[in-house]
Order: sequence, then C-alpha cells, then structure tokens
Amino acid sequence: MKIGVSAIAPSLDAEVDPRFGRCQYFVIVDPQTMEFEALQNSSAMAAGGAGISTAQMIANKGVQVILTGNCGPNAYQTLSAAGLQVITGAAGRIRDVVQAYKDGKFQPTAQANVGSHYGMGSGSGMGMGRGMGMGMGRGMGRGMGMASMTEPVPQAVGPEQETEMLKSQAQVLGQQLNEIQRRIEELSKKKE
Repeated sequence: MKIGVSAIAPSLDAEVDPRFGRCQYFVIVDPQTMEFEALQNSSAMAAGGAGISTAQMIANKGVQVILTGNCGPNAYQTLSAAGLQVITGAAGRIRDVVQAYKDGKFQPTAQANVGSHYGMGSGSGMGMGRGMGMGMGRGMGRGMGMASMTEPVPQAVGPEQETEMLKSQAQVLGQQLNEIQRRIEELSKKKE
C-alpha cells in the first residue's frame, strides 16, 4: 500500500501542506516500513487545472490513499474516479499523520471540503498575489495583502486539528516570504 501526503518539504518530518493541488511536494509513504519517496509537484504553480493534473500525477504513482488538508471538487472527482481514498483534515508532521492513519484516526472524505480554486486565494489563500513578476506568488493569492478567511473549515475538524492546519499554513507562508525575500535580494544584486 502507498499513501500520498501533500507536503511543504520532501521529508517525513515536513508538515502537511493544507493544499492538495498546489502543494509543493508529495511524500509517498509505505505505512508498514515508513520508506518514502518525495516528489515535487510540477502543477503547484499552474495557471489553472492544478487539482486535476496533480490528482492524475499522484494516481499514476500507484497511491491508494491521499492525506491532505483540503481537496477541491475537481481534484476530488479525479482522485475518486481513479479509485483513491481521499482523507482531508490532515495537519502536522507527515510521520505523525501517517501513524494517525494507521491507528484509524481518519475517516475517508465523502466529497471535496473546499470550493474550486481554494489554493489560489479565494478565501484562506493568504499569499502575495499570483505572479509577483517572477512566478514567486506560488499561486496563493490574487492581489497584494491578505485575503479574507472565508473558506469553510473542513468537516469534522476540532480546535486542535484547526490549530495544526493554521500552523501549517503559517509555515507555508513563512517559507514563501523567505523565498520572496531571497528573490528580492537576488534581483537587487543584479541591478548593481
């Protein structure tokens, strides 16, 4: 059996990325041995169709179960059609989430738990706007500043899980800010 987990980094100690289609990585884990393979998500910065193309990529890797924070309707439909079990509401370290799955603490999701374009900023996408001149926006926002937090909280998520999801989102945003700052410095040096 293989479990695919949306991740912010390519490691078992990485946090779950709350976005499915626009996550940076997938960590594919054998839950029995905890051996894993990390894949960069080539669809993370796609202009459109990220959920569908990401779902197709992960289904082609022989994964049977997806653990993620959120999954939109197009990705959910594609994953379901491929026979994958989708579980949303996952948050925390990948190794801990896989253990929680093994312990039976997650239930399969019966439908998408966020709307279309969730990871692009129509709600809790809190990034610096898509594009940012050099593709630095990571597809997490539509304009400068913070988007309102209007997306629904995943079903059956308690305060502890929501706190973990928010911590995970904050970590993703911190990494994005670091990448933006690095790029600004890089561009400033080119001007000199």
